[in-house]
Amino acid sequence: MSLLFSSHLSASALASVFNLALYFTAGVGSGLLYFHALWWNARLFTSGASAIIAVAFGFARFALLAGLLAFASREGASPLLAMALGVLAARPLVMRSVQRARS
Repeated sequence: MSLLFSSHLSASALASVFNLALYFTAGVGSGLLYFHALWWNARLFTSGASAIIAVAFGFARFALLAGLLAFASREGASPLLAMALGVLAARPLVMRSVQRARS
């Protein structure tokens, strides 16, 4: 029986769906943090602040996201994809908030 057409989900299937939803939510949170930090990092570069600080912050931002995605990948392909989709889903949210802040 297919998961989509089953009227009664097994406990393990329900746990898998819940687990993927948690990874997606963690991805959205990570993406919000990553893209807000990217915006702040771009402002550091354009404001004339120390380039060393801006570059170090950029590496830290990238390393944190890579570490979180690597953690998800240890659980399998599905959690990694769910988390990566969450990160991508967060980008338009940050873009809208940045556009509102600039206007």
